[in-house]
Amino acid sequence: MKRHHDVQNVRFKKHYLLLTVDGRDCRIDLRQQSKKLASADERTKKNFEVSPSGYGIHWLELDEDLSIDGMIKAAKTRKAG
Repeated sequence: MKRHHDVQNVRFKKHYLLLTVDGRDCRIDLRQQSKKLASADERTKKNFEVSPSGYGIHWLELDEDLSIDGMIKAAKTRKAG
């Protein structure tokens, strides 16, 4: 199966979701993308699954999904490395 996006290095810093998508580092302000995630504790934020196809990230405990395409549009990006 061809992956839509290569998602790596998913992590959190304060109210930001930091990840590398297709070789670009992205910083997403969770306050603008998901009130559920922005107010979640660190343990809950770290309990996620990246879809096998690379289309999105799912947080089961919060019943929250964010699309990678949507996050890329909202993110500040820079070339990784």
